[in-house]
Amino acid sequence: MLWSQGWALHGRFKKMILTKQYRCIHSASCQCTKGHLSEDMIFLVFHNLNWNPKLIATLSCVCKWFDDLAKRVLWKEFCRTRAPKMLCDLQSNGSHIVDGNWRALGKLLIYCSGCTKGGLFNSIQIPGHFVYQTRFSRTSGKSFLLPQCRTDVLYVCDPCEHLDQGEEGDVGFFRGIFKSFATSKVRKMLINKGAKLHPTEVCPYCKAKLWSMLQAKMIPQSASCRLGSYDDCIEYYVCLNGHMLGICTLLPLSDSEEASELE
Repeated sequence: MLWSQGWALHGRFKKMILTKQYRCIHSASCQCTKGHLSEDMIFLVFHNLNWNPKLIATLSCVCKWFDDLAKRVLWKEFCRTRAPKMLCDLQSNGSHIVDGNWRALGKLLIYCSGCTKGGLFNSIQIPGHFVYQTRFSRTSGKSFLLPQCRTDVLYVCDPCEHLDQGEEGDVGFFRGIFKSFATSKVRKMLINKGAKLHPTEVCPYCKAKLWSMLQAKMIPQSASCRLGSYDDCIEYYVCLNGHMLGICTLLPLSDSEEASELE
């Protein structure tokens, strides 16, 4: 009897889901002319899908309503699931570094931007790609800061290795994010130095303008040690929103191990 009652409730619940629909009001060109499920229902669907980033990106392409929902809710939940400790730290002490930029942070977590000839890193052409898993470290981040800036909080990932790149050898791409970049010592130093923003290129994650840390002479030697890279073959940029991206030429494994021991 309980089973039959439960099945009847399930039928009524299923009917409610199918009938509770909302029409898209953001654009006359949207395809949602027959209505769509509520935000709560879509939330439950993506929760069951473990906030699959490719499906979130696909949903964003449907119409403006879905794109807005993905920006406000779905990417936020994806970030909370993928990097909970880092996100908690980034938002502590009243920081709003990621509020309104959930999609940018989500992309930063899972996407290696690569490079194009004539772009930020002129010499080689490596297409961007998604990465299955990336570890971001606050401790590693200190290695990318000058001693006078090491009270700033910077999370940096391990380099994404791209091997056998011709004359360039083995290269690695890395990316990161500052906490409270607007009040950071790094930003203050960049401004005091009169560092120029890149005239054409923008951040691949949030489309903000970029500062070159190499041109500002703000790359410490500890960065190459942390990455296992040659001293003069590392370059990275920081955007106005505090996202960081860079490239390095990797040492052969034996040399890299020796550099790690010296560090």
